[in-house]
Amino acid sequence: MLLLVADTSGKNGSVALARAGSASEVEVIESVPLAGGSFSAQMVPQIAALLARHRFGKAEIGAFVVVSGPGSFTGLRVGLAAIKALAEVLRKPIVPVSLLEVVALTSGASGKVLAVLDAGRGEVYAGEYQLGGGRAELLREQLLPNDEFLSAACGSVVATPNPILAEMARNAGLSVSAVELPGAQRIARLGWRKMQAGETVAPEQLEANYMRRSDAEIFAKNNP
Repeated sequence: MLLLVADTSGKNGSVALARAGSASEVEVIESVPLAGGSFSAQMVPQIAALLARHRFGKAEIGAFVVVSGPGSFTGLRVGLAAIKALAEVLRKPIVPVSLLEVVALTSGASGKVLAVLDAGRGEVYAGEYQLGGGRAELLREQLLPNDEFLSAACGSVVATPNPILAEMARNAGLSVSAVELPGAQRIARLGWRKMQAGETVAPEQLEANYMRRSDAEIFAKNNP
């Protein structure tokens, strides 16, 4: 099955084509970077160019795998809107994937793992998972100040692609798994596994997991 994989959760993003086979076998055909700040202008043309380069028609896409968060408000909105539109036109399923879950699984650890990503503003996105047998069960997600995630990590392996957060955890005596920021291969692999388990959504059901309120919401609350 041909998968279209999209991640617009960070400052920079990517779109990729991947071929999924039996079991968990997934091969990324090509991944193309998206420069931050112009996802809306780049995404659809890059998808069209990807398909053309590899001589695929858009109708050959079997499913869409998309990072649904956490991350940038603007990036996630743009990326998810594009995937929704394409999936609706082509009548194909969408597989939402949490970047925190991908980080947790990338650690290769077992038992409790706290996946953490830099959220800016002195905060982290933190997802606590129970790992075993190549699966990740979500226990809880939180947006935490940098100085509080260490206490939340007690009893867990800290998995993060951020070297500063990794060093903070090591200095606090915690077990750390420093991983690379997940790319299309790992996102596609988890997406394919979720699709096989029936964890898909229709376009109207796809929602971003921002984990943080927008500036507009914060401003509105502070200025009733």
